[in-house]
Amino acid sequence: MYYGVDVGSTYTKIVGLDKKKEIVDLKVFDTTINPDETIRDYLKGKKVQMLVATGYGRHMINEAFGAPVISEIKAHAKGAYYFFNDVKTVIDLGGQDSKVIKVVEDGNFDNFRMNDKCAAGTGKFIEIAAGRLQIPLEEFGEFCKKADKKVQISSMCAVFAESEVISLIAKKEKPENIGYGIIESIANRLAAMAKSLRPEEKIVFTGGGAKNILLKELLEEKLQKKIFIPKHPQMMGAFGAALSGLELA
Repeated sequence: MYYGVDVGSTYTKIVGLDKKKEIVDLKVFDTTINPDETIRDYLKGKKVQMLVATGYGRHMINEAFGAPVISEIKAHAKGAYYFFNDVKTVIDLGGQDSKVIKVVEDGNFDNFRMNDKCAAGTGKFIEIAAGRLQIPLEEFGEFCKKADKKVQISSMCAVFAESEVISLIAKKEKPENIGYGIIESIANRLAAMAKSLRPEEKIVFTGGGAKNILLKELLEEKLQKKIFIPKHPQMMGAFGAALSGLELA
């Protein structure tokens, strides 16, 4: 089997493909202090013909297994193309950064924008906010759709934005209104990145952030374009890495 592993800041994702590019293995772990050991334990006894790594921890996997590495940009472009072979633009919201990628023929890319300077524009901020508001992360988007008032989160820094959230909680603002403001602030950042690349349809939304239904709807509203989400949006980097393994074999 041909495996791709995406070691992210929050989760480690593993995908196994056969020679026909069919998915035969799929797994998500919390990223531990030693993700290479987690991966070694999981792959023990499995027939691994090729392992390719991506994500912020890819070089650790290279050192541990001698695995080739590819960038997250290339991996997400390939992963999105796997599910939508007419994709032109990928918007990826991960735990550590956010990306907009222009995809060309065969799942390659020719341009991108990336925000990895501050957590305020990443999925990590959604996770922090959901925790502060005591709403399960998987329910956060649907919960915030109940908002009856727009609350603006203006800070561009995650630390100051979290302070704004704490202040709003102290003022007894409704959690759903605060949450809506948080998600809209992230949608504004992603939309601005996307517009700087003049996004073309079809637009595919990847990463754990794509599971937030409100974020997807707000992006569609701000970009005035329909956005598609693959079945396993969080796994796109690992899919792309596995596909690269097939090409290298």
